[in-house]
Amino acid sequence: MTTALSTPALAQLFTAARSQHNFSSRPIGDELIEQLYELLKWGPTAFNGQPARYVFLRSATARQQLAPALSAGNRDKTLAAPLTVIVAYDTAFHEQLPSQFPAFDAKGLYDSLPQLIEPGARTNATLQAGYLILAARALGLAAGPMSGFDAEGVDDIFFADGRYKSLLLVNLGYADGAVAFPRGPRLAFDEVARVY
Repeated sequence: MTTALSTPALAQLFTAARSQHNFSSRPIGDELIEQLYELLKWGPTAFNGQPARYVFLRSATARQQLAPALSAGNRDKTLAAPLTVIVAYDTAFHEQLPSQFPAFDAKGLYDSLPQLIEPGARTNATLQAGYLILAARALGLAAGPMSGFDAEGVDDIFFADGRYKSLLLVNLGYADGAVAFPRGPRLAFDEVARVY
């Protein structure tokens, strides 16, 4: 675990990777979806809380259900993608902490300070969304994350009981080679970081 990844591996995960808008028609099977989760689940979260929940929309019918909640710029590419993942957070994730973090009464902490539940769930599910993207890239998939959607509309369609709250959509598939836009620049180290 102390060996740096190779340059090609780093390129696949970071330096050559980019948000993808166009995918080939190659399908993504159940085995690959499960493999994706088996990788992303190991990313760290506070108290090992794992608040993210995932809905994998593979069928055209399922993605059509999502369509009314999508922004105009995200609708066509989502309907054409082989797989769209709704990443949501569980507003009662702390209920599972006794089994997931037995070293400390983290559930009791959240029970006594309920104002910490939503920000903790949102922050850690956001981390898990990042792990999902990196796991997808590690498995040879391309990812197109999107925040341009009506979260309440998605929740009404897919999470009617109100327990889960949608956070992010991610289109997944195999890149078709087409690049829609030039890659955007990145801020330099000295613009964003300090070392003391």
